[in-house]
Amino acid sequence: MERTSKLSGFYKLPVEERLKKIAQFADLNKEETEAISKTGSLPIETANNMIENVIGTYELPVGVACNFLVNNKDYLIPMVTEEPSVIAASSNSAKLIRESGGFVTNSTRPVMIGQIQFSGIKNIAHSRQIILENKKDLLDYANEQDILVRFGGGAKELEIRVVPTQNFGELLVVHLLVDCCDAMGANAVNTMCEAVSGKIKGLLKEGTVGFRIISNLATERIVRSRATIKKDLLGSDTIDRILTGYEFAFNDPYRAATHNKGIMNGISAATLACGNDTRAIEAGAHSWAGITGKYLPLTKYEKDQDGNLCLSIELPLALGIIGGATRVHPIARANLKITGAKTATELAELFASLGLAQNFAALKAIATDGIQKGHMKLHARNIAMSVGAKNEDQINKIVAQMIEEKKISMDRAKEIFEELK
Repeated sequence: MERTSKLSGFYKLPVEERLKKIAQFADLNKEETEAISKTGSLPIETANNMIENVIGTYELPVGVACNFLVNNKDYLIPMVTEEPSVIAASSNSAKLIRESGGFVTNSTRPVMIGQIQFSGIKNIAHSRQIILENKKDLLDYANEQDILVRFGGGAKELEIRVVPTQNFGELLVVHLLVDCCDAMGANAVNTMCEAVSGKIKGLLKEGTVGFRIISNLATERIVRSRATIKKDLLGSDTIDRILTGYEFAFNDPYRAATHNKGIMNGISAATLACGNDTRAIEAGAHSWAGITGKYLPLTKYEKDQDGNLCLSIELPLALGIIGGATRVHPIARANLKITGAKTATELAELFASLGLAQNFAALKAIATDGIQKGHMKLHARNIAMSVGAKNEDQINKIVAQMIEEKKISMDRAKEIFEELK
């Protein structure tokens, strides 16, 4: 029978039947099929209600970053990642930073921007005035659409932008600024935008309503964290090397991309662990990095008058502790509890500190021993397990020999494993 990806009515099938069809299509063996169907803490019924066309669940390691002292309060941060050395690096950085007083944070209100786009407006200036004259009524109408107001949030402000285009003239774009309290806010903001767009269209009596959706460039939802590391904990030479590395990232977008990836190693892992939207967080962070027209590092490194290293981070973080997977996924709920964060703002400030710690760890490693020293030892364990080593003694022997020989590869691991057998 000819294979086809056109599976009519696939979404209507029970999960088991869907998996059976996929197994036939991809020629999965029994072991592969069972691996997909095996579930852990996330019940398959819950998974089936979270997304479409579910065939199973997928597990990644959950680890905990330790030693975080943020605003004189101790925290543990759960992280979900497949990358070795990430959690160890952030924990080691946090330990060093707490010896100098820990992290200090601040942030703006958790305000998200909803965009309502109009095209075909002939008199932009006149239309802008009409919208602003009716701002209070439009905000009130937006707030009738959602329950955020009862928690102190809701639509707070309305702004207007004009966006020139190559093919469709000037677009009139209304920004609805919504305080989302402890939610990420996408559903609330999108609902408000769709409702308010009709009201505005009625006022203008011209133009075409286009996109009505939240922006993930959350420039009104900025989080900052800073730390100072005493000179005697690092040494002047290491500090200068780190500062040179920072200057490299500031002036070269190729380096800046990897610099910022290191930050997101921490933030994305914690975001995923707590059931938040990693794609939204990453889109916002990288857009913020390039908002000046030049792609820049999300962190800053400086030296104070005493020669201590001062490091800081500033970026948008649209996180929530209510709604979405944060309340549906049992592990996300548990992980949120581990953080101890009581508000979305507290969670965002904690994650910003994690990103700063992760970035410092990477810069310190590159400036001193090189990034591979710690990373490759953990990577070697993964290779050892992938060739079939199962017990700890076998894994340790394979890892030790590959590191001693400086030959960390799948082929060498296979050879050592066969010798051990």
